[in-house]
Amino acid sequence: MQVDELLKPFPIKEFHPFPRALLGPGSHEMIGPEALKLGFKKTLVMTSGLRGTDIVHKIVESMRYHGLEVVVYDQVESNPKDYNVMDSVAMYQENACDSFVSIGGGSSHDACKGARISVAHDGRNVNEFEGFNKSENPKNPPHIAVSTTAGTGSETSWAYVITDTTTDPDNPHKYVAFDDNSVTTLAVDDPVLYYDCPIDYTAQCGFDVLAHASEPYVSRLNFPPSLGNALHAVKMTAENLRQAVWNGQDLPGREGMMYAQYIAAQAFNSGGLGIIHSISHAVSAFYDTHHGLNNAIALPRVWAFNMPVAYKRFAEIAEAMGVDTHGMTAPQAADAALNAAIRLLRDVGITERFVDVNADTYSKNRLGQGPTKFYERSKEIKGDAADVDRITNHVLGDACTPGNAKECTFDTVRPVVEHCMTGDLDDLLT
Repeated sequence: MQVDELLKPFPIKEFHPFPRALLGPGSHEMIGPEALKLGFKKTLVMTSGLRGTDIVHKIVESMRYHGLEVVVYDQVESNPKDYNVMDSVAMYQENACDSFVSIGGGSSHDACKGARISVAHDGRNVNEFEGFNKSENPKNPPHIAVSTTAGTGSETSWAYVITDTTTDPDNPHKYVAFDDNSVTTLAVDDPVLYYDCPIDYTAQCGFDVLAHASEPYVSRLNFPPSLGNALHAVKMTAENLRQAVWNGQDLPGREGMMYAQYIAAQAFNSGGLGIIHSISHAVSAFYDTHHGLNNAIALPRVWAFNMPVAYKRFAEIAEAMGVDTHGMTAPQAADAALNAAIRLLRDVGITERFVDVNADTYSKNRLGQGPTKFYERSKEIKGDAADVDRITNHVLGDACTPGNAKECTFDTVRPVVEHCMTGDLDDLLT
């Protein structure tokens, strides 16, 4: 059943599995021994290539030193595309591989998770598995996921996100697949690998964490086992993101964000997400923009939208973000949480409106560079009425939307999307 079907008639809530994990400085040096222990012999490494670093080279050579055969697929794109998945599946099958290692952020991990599901089903197209637990074979190749950003959480969650390029070229589709069979075998989070992450990318990934943490905390799923992790991840993000952005070689800041992103993902893994993520998926479907940036722009607007049904929860988020809420009413404290989020967004230098995103806005920008003629024509975010309408419609069909704190209809969500496009954040401040 779909989440929106489960929410209405059943009180039963599901706790989804986590993989084993190695976390902390130096943990990436254990990949070779851990791969051998898991029975790896010939491994497909999936990555974006991590241009400008030697991270992939070092890990691959370490694996080879330990006697493993390694084949590298380094063409994973931001907002991974279905053909990235299927090209890697073909490489896996042609080289008779028996295992996977993904190196990078959410794009590498998500593409790899999709590839594993496809391999387990004789190479069926990954797009066939959109939705909830659509895979039929629980036995797929083992997978070690090595994170180089503090944002994704994909290394420990049951979700992966893919852009379907086979749909109507004027109506591209980005979807979430939730599948217990996609959970990685081993997660590796090493803050030392984050040192090379650019300033802007670090900031945007940090807001992915804040979205991962705040959405399950106010989700209509209201899943108690997720709430503690969610709130603590908010606290850790507020305490560490500025330092990680502006002093990227600061180990405590990087390590703090490592733990924040990890436990935030464990919160949403069973606690659900909302329309921060749905808006992000929609905008990147049409413009191929970075997921963390999209989340950052959407987050203040969605918090303001959801507050009337969750003032107490947002008041608790304010406390977690370091606001002294003594003497405030719950609505006042909730407003203070929103102010703190906007302050954090501005402190780490993130663009505030989608129409202001352009080729010079951030280092991972892909406007006008996408894989189809549609993306080549989408060199700037329009933000006009037609743009707002199509993005709103995409939001309403997203798998994250049913968990949103406040009920979503076209008429209620459209103004939120429009404000993300062209609105002034100062309008939200109190």
